[in-house]
Amino acid sequence: MIRRASIPGRINIIGEHTDYAGGVSLAFASQHRLILEAEFIDSGIYGDQTVVELWKEADGPPARLEVNSTIPIGKGMSSSAALCLSIVLCIHGDSINKQDACEEAQRLEHIVLGTQCGLLDQMTMMYSMEHHCTMIDFSSLETKTIPFPPTWKFKIIDSEIHRTLNSHDYRQTASEETKQLHVQNENERVHCAINSTKEQLGKLLNATHESLMMIGVSTAEIDSLVQSLQNMDGVLGARMMGGGFGGMILVLVEDEDVLFEHPIVIPSRPGFVEELI
Repeated sequence: MIRRASIPGRINIIGEHTDYAGGVSLAFASQHRLILEAEFIDSGIYGDQTVVELWKEADGPPARLEVNSTIPIGKGMSSSAALCLSIVLCIHGDSINKQDACEEAQRLEHIVLGTQCGLLDQMTMMYSMEHHCTMIDFSSLETKTIPFPPTWKFKIIDSEIHRTLNSHDYRQTASEETKQLHVQNENERVHCAINSTKEQLGKLLNATHESLMMIGVSTAEIDSLVQSLQNMDGVLGARMMGGGFGGMILVLVEDEDVLFEHPIVIPSRPGFVEELI
């Protein structure tokens, strides 16, 4: 038997560093995908070392494992969460529900990859829909699917600064009071974003980046790149995306001709698994 799991990348519009604090986020699944094919065999586990470690931790049976991905690694689109989810789905198939899959993938990321992540990445990847974004309330783990406004046009710009979150204790970069203020204000920005115009959303993105600077998860290099993008004609807003310290910059543009060399990111289908044989 061969199972194939297909997991999207994650684009977080707004609501950064709130998932592990019981906050809210507004995100969607991108067209980038990680594909894991697992061929179940009589004995042995074969594949990339990290993939094999994850498979063993998840109690996967003997298999040959092959991964192909268009999700950039270490760039704030959560390739690690996609990999962990693909492992879970290939092992369990349709017998595991979405939330249990998300939480098992989170466990694998904590134990094997050493990243103490929240559930934003996994839940976005599993609950999102094409042409929609998803609001996630991490205090209750409830999700709300919202039509994606056609006027919202996002591009992602690679800062070319590679980051490894497990080398940064990114929950200890600011005082508790500062972090609480960030979560409170970021939650308000998420709720404001849902019914915002593109111009209003751009201002919210800029405010989010300022708040991420305040809690110490940005860098001077990233800040300079974000500011230059924010000041560019046709750019409505820009911010660092992901856990911090590098990766992708999310840019809201007036139209597709702005930063023409970069494609628009499009809300895609959620993660799924299929049996090929």
